[in-house]
Amino acid sequence: MILVTGASGALGRLIVKGLADRDDVVIGSRTPEHGRRRIDFDDPATLLEGFRGIDILLLISAGYGEDDVVIARHEAAISAAEKAGVGHIVYTSLSRDGDHLTYALPHRWTERRLQRGTTAWTILRNGLYAEFFGGLTIPDADGTITAPLGDGRLSAVCREDLADVAVKVTLEAAAHAGRTYELVGEEAIGGADVAAALGATYEPVTLAEARAAIAGLGLEPFQEPMIMSTYSSIAGGFMSGTAGDLRTLLGGEPRNALDVIAPNRPTRS
Repeated sequence: MILVTGASGALGRLIVKGLADRDDVVIGSRTPEHGRRRIDFDDPATLLEGFRGIDILLLISAGYGEDDVVIARHEAAISAAEKAGVGHIVYTSLSRDGDHLTYALPHRWTERRLQRGTTAWTILRNGLYAEFFGGLTIPDADGTITAPLGDGRLSAVCREDLADVAVKVTLEAAAHAGRTYELVGEEAIGGADVAAALGATYEPVTLAEARAAIAGLGLEPFQEPMIMSTYSSIAGGFMSGTAGDLRTLLGGEPRNALDVIAPNRPTRS
């Protein structure tokens, strides 16, 4: 039996869709609908019972929160899985190039926790989503993209590709035991590329200007440094590596990130 957690997020919904035709898959949710198990990382009492009878746990990161909150959630989930006799945990982590991001620490902590634990594991190191990059590079009313990316580029990866890989690896978990996979896009793109695809213009700004622009958006305290570290890591050239395992695991060509960000752009020849 397979249990998928984090099904309410965008990636989780795609994974659930990919597993919809199977009768050996259980969906865990904080507020479960009909047929789903209640799995609440902030209520550890739900975890041990929720994980009983599960052979493979697909642990989608509970990354929305401060580092200590996320670590506590993941510790509770992994410990409960071990006690419940779960045989294998597949975890969606963060790409190696993301080490400079402020939200990398809980991912690396969780990887180490799995590696010293008692359950077989597989780590899927997901790159930053093309959809997320599109959100960081939305043109303003004048058709101008103002973002502090400089000439930096991101090996953005389409969320659907990551979902497809997660489904495949989870269904074949035993063949991937003890493996860590880097899942990034094969083509690094920058602000100018997004602008060209959207028919916009790109005008880089400073980090200080970007910070001032997002200060009044009503973000959670931990969200501003997440966004700012993403900007600075891309601008600094740390997020452009394209070597990874995406094509191999997909068994074919990955989706093009710019096609996701700008779906109405002219078809490439």
